[in-house]
Amino acid sequence: MRNCHSNADCYKMAADNVWEDVDIKFDISSAQMQPRSGEKVVDIVDSVEDTKGNNGERGRLIVTNLRFIWHAQVIPRINLSIGLSCIISIATKTANSKLRGTTDALYVLAKAQTRFEFIFTNLVPGSPRLFTSVIAIHRAYDTTRLYRQLKLRGALIENKELKLLPLEQLCSKVNGVWNLSSNQGNLGTFYITNIRVVWNATMNEAFNVSIPYLQIKSVKMRDSKFGVALVIESSVQSGSYILGFRIDPKEKLEDVCKEILSLLQVYRADPEFGVQYEVKEKTSNDPPQVLQDVVDDVEIEEDGTSDAFAAYFADCCKIRDHEPVFSDYLSLAIEKLPENVSLKSLWNVLA
Repeated sequence: MRNCHSNADCYKMAADNVWEDVDIKFDISSAQMQPRSGEKVVDIVDSVEDTKGNNGERGRLIVTNLRFIWHAQVIPRINLSIGLSCIISIATKTANSKLRGTTDALYVLAKAQTRFEFIFTNLVPGSPRLFTSVIAIHRAYDTTRLYRQLKLRGALIENKELKLLPLEQLCSKVNGVWNLSSNQGNLGTFYITNIRVVWNATMNEAFNVSIPYLQIKSVKMRDSKFGVALVIESSVQSGSYILGFRIDPKEKLEDVCKEILSLLQVYRADPEFGVQYEVKEKTSNDPPQVLQDVVDDVEIEEDGTSDAFAAYFADCCKIRDHEPVFSDYLSLAIEKLPENVSLKSLWNVLA
């Protein structure tokens, strides 16, 4: 069976390629620090110290709708990127800064594959921007997950109609759509919007699925035991679901398939991640332009030193001390280091 669109397989750059909000990275390239399509810079706070990892180093914190980016102002290649989806908690505590002494700082606990703790200190006395921008954008991200995450059996329908998200527009409503997830199939309704595809059962509104375009890997028409069906495959990040739908007649099925592919193409050109926040007070009248002044033509050759430091940095969140071992390098007893980390590599980083 042919696809309803000859380029259906080209739409595989879904959430699996959007790493900015779901990963934590250290010392990324200047190209990776630039906003991706759909990523918007919300605020830039200068004179921010990464107190835990680079105490005494003046830097800049860039807040976007997907992540926090910190980079040293003197050496921008010293940086980190923290995806908003990775953040577990944000709190204000007292920290000891080399540049400001004992002061209130922003503690960010995050987890990708490993737990990390970040401490940011605003070096400008009396400025609340660091705290307000970071906390507010994380809250805005956390409350708009339907824009970015596949949802099964959610509270999506109200008064027999789809509850539209703030930036969402309904493009089509298609009745008589069979969900083929069970042997007998379930009759329901398709809602096709500029953000997602939603299906809900006619007899049970709680039986539904919301599939954001961000999480769609491919859209095809294929043969099934129920006849020709519309098949939507979701990204690995969303669970690699394969969802089948039957729509009669075949001409109507083809029209629905083409409409979804068309909206998917438009969405991918300029994704809408749903996060909205506007800084009320800024120190500059100029619109924020991320990293215009830190583009670096120097190619940094990775030798594993940064990775070793990152592994040790993550281990700072350990629950208890490691067992002591004798170090020939120092001729004294030290706490056992994590795997693939040597004292020599740590000295090279800290030197």
